[in-house]
Amino acid sequence: MLKQKFHEQLKFLREERNWSLEELSKKVQVGVEKLAQYEKGELIPSVQTVLKLSTALEVPASNLMDGLQA
Repeated sequence: MLKQKFHEQLKFLREERNWSLEELSKKVQVGVEKLAQYEKGELIPSVQTVLKLSTALEVPASNLMDGLQA
């Protein structure tokens, strides 16, 4: 299976949970605009942000980290 790029994975995981960007934003304390940029692949999150996202989305951080290298 091809590794999903981080931004695709992030959007997929968020939509799978039926969360809006606003909901995810509240959970991870990251602005909606920034999250939208992450999902479009326009911005690369810090390791700290990836950890927050993985906690909120209940996925291993390594899965998201792998996506940054994909």
